[in-house]
Amino acid sequence: MHQRVIMARGTTTRRRRPRGLLGDPASVNHGAPSLVDSAEQALHNWLAGGRYRQGDRLPPEHEVAAMLGVSRGTLRSALQRLEESGEIVRRQGSGTFVGRVSVPTALDERLERLEPYSSLAARRGLTLSSMDLKISRRAVGVELGEALGLAPIAQAVTVSRTLMANDAPVAVMFDVVHPSVLLPSDEELRRSLEGGRMVLDVLIELGVPVTFARTRVIPSLIGPRERAGKLLGVRRVTAVLELEELIYAGRDERVAYSRDLFAPGGIDVMVMRSLESTRPEPVVNLRNSRGVRAPVAGRRGRSRRQATNGAS
Repeated sequence: MHQRVIMARGTTTRRRRPRGLLGDPASVNHGAPSLVDSAEQALHNWLAGGRYRQGDRLPPEHEVAAMLGVSRGTLRSALQRLEESGEIVRRQGSGTFVGRVSVPTALDERLERLEPYSSLAARRGLTLSSMDLKISRRAVGVELGEALGLAPIAQAVTVSRTLMANDAPVAVMFDVVHPSVLLPSDEELRRSLEGGRMVLDVLIELGVPVTFARTRVIPSLIGPRERAGKLLGVRRVTAVLELEELIYAGRDERVAYSRDLFAPGGIDVMVMRSLESTRPEPVVNLRNSRGVRAPVAGRRGRSRRQATNGAS
């Protein structure tokens, strides 16, 4: 609120000094960003925070312009740039929607990025395959029924297998696909999974509009006498990671459940957390954080000094 008051008071100052950023001639000489540049960056940072997902509708333009502290014209120029880069989609008469949000990546194993393990393996030059692959149709039971929103007696395709990377076991995987998804024949599905594809790969190839997954990371202990321990080749009681995941299409349509137990060193999990922001950063704050002096405050400061000198 205080920032908006300062901007309103500074209106006459900007009229007196029309050149440069916020009327500062020095900013032109140093190639400082324009208002449109700063508005674009503020919007980019806001969307990168993850509060909005692809396809979500953004607030009306007049609200966003007020949040940023810029004119509607400046906002529209910034939105046009984001539209050209694919970060937003504008539909006449409907509004502005989130497009492809680019989020800086740290490690490929970041959990906030939903990606099939096959893609990660390809980047690392690993060859994936499946062993002990079993495909069946059976009742989901109480626990999985609650997870997938199904009655316990509902029949669903269940897949279990050991994932191999360069012929070494790295994970024991268990997947259940919601019966609303029309999967290929068992033969096709078997060929795809034996060749190192994931169930998520299959869903994407079928055109299922996968949007996000909720993942729980569960620390576990397995021993050499347990089935999972034998499949992963552990020789003593060993700490492992278990990832339980529920995959969604759209906002709330559950399409698949998975539970994957990874061998020691099979996966390196990292989560990048960011502060959630319901509003974009005002442009005046963004510009000042780059070292651009706010001339409004400086003008007011000089006025006080002049008044003090005059009084003395």
